[in-house]
Amino acid sequence: MLLWCCEIAALIIDYPFQMVLSSSWCWASTWNLKLDYVAVMEVRGAKSSNDRSRYLLSPVRAVRGLICLLVLLSTVFFMLVYVGFVTAVILRLFSIHYSRRATSFFFGAWLGLWPSLFEKINKTKVIFSGETVPAEERVLLIANHRTEVDWMYLWDLAWRKGCLGYIKYVLKSSLMKLPIFGWGFHILEFISVERKWEIDEARMHQTLSTFKDPRDSIWLALFPEGTDFTEQKCLQSQKYAAENGLPILKNVLLPKRKGFCACLEDLRGSLDAVYDVTIGYKHRCPTFLDNVFGVEPSEVHIHVQRITLDNIPLSEEKAAAWLIERFQLKDQLLSDFSSQGQFPHQGTERDLSTVKCLVNFAAVTILIGTCMFLTFFSSIWFKIFVSLSCSYLASATYFNFHPVPLLHLEKAVKG
Repeated sequence: MLLWCCEIAALIIDYPFQMVLSSSWCWASTWNLKLDYVAVMEVRGAKSSNDRSRYLLSPVRAVRGLICLLVLLSTVFFMLVYVGFVTAVILRLFSIHYSRRATSFFFGAWLGLWPSLFEKINKTKVIFSGETVPAEERVLLIANHRTEVDWMYLWDLAWRKGCLGYIKYVLKSSLMKLPIFGWGFHILEFISVERKWEIDEARMHQTLSTFKDPRDSIWLALFPEGTDFTEQKCLQSQKYAAENGLPILKNVLLPKRKGFCACLEDLRGSLDAVYDVTIGYKHRCPTFLDNVFGVEPSEVHIHVQRITLDNIPLSEEKAAAWLIERFQLKDQLLSDFSSQGQFPHQGTERDLSTVKCLVNFAAVTILIGTCMFLTFFSSIWFKIFVSLSCSYLASATYFNFHPVPLLHLEKAVKG
């Protein structure tokens, strides 16, 4: 029963985040997904019945997924208005460092439901290869962008390294305006961009400057391609590369250098390393709905290489050339993966502990249950608190405002 409840709780995490991060997603894709599964079944007719069943969208999976979406809306809401307000607003008035630690701890536990679902409930094999990286480092992570859900699989590595709550992404500024989920992006301090460098440059440098404290763990995840991979985008990228004398890549898009160089410039002095991550999928790349209903992927392969900062050039021009070289290596790595079905040097990380997953689920359930009880069955003051918290989070997200510690204000006034 507990595992069944864990499955329901974990399944729902994917929906809202992917809905807001994928500009191409729409409800009409539900019908397309069913057609895709029919095609997949025809092509893979030689597989065993156990293998084929993984690609079926059964009524049970469909109903379960829809129920889970509703559950997520409530869990994320109460996490934000109670836990988020206390850790990211009230505690921040006294210490940015401890505010970030508390916020990352609680929201990391909530995000940990997803790797639990992915590996324990859906039985997806997440296979790590390359190098074994240390725990709790400050890193800039660069990854290829094969599909709309790549960013989710970085959670599996981050949770193993104790940094799930510290992972941050660069996303479109319009997504920050979404109700509830925009609040979450704001509290977790994701970096919003307009995709216009004349606007984004100053904003990125200002935001990145707040992450220089070496006491604050950070995994800054960057997809230098700027968008997910499609054949059409690949052709456009190849055309641009040919016109400008750059390498022709087949499995990745030509990386954009400005965001990467900005991150490197501001954080180089406080980073421990850069993680070069390459993600490959067995059979086919999963869609958002594949994850919601638990039908794909069967295997996710994640190749990690740890690169120290002294191996990355200092100048922007040379750093940009270095980035292109890394994506040439990614391109070859993915070509080999397509032919061999795996990356070299597999088995660098252990499987997730089932006990850890269950304990995490129980803790999150108790926390959310307590918040819901206080709101609906306790004093009216908790309802007032929720209303005020919602008003603040909506305003702070819209104006991109984070509280300044009182001690900093006092020094500014005296200065």
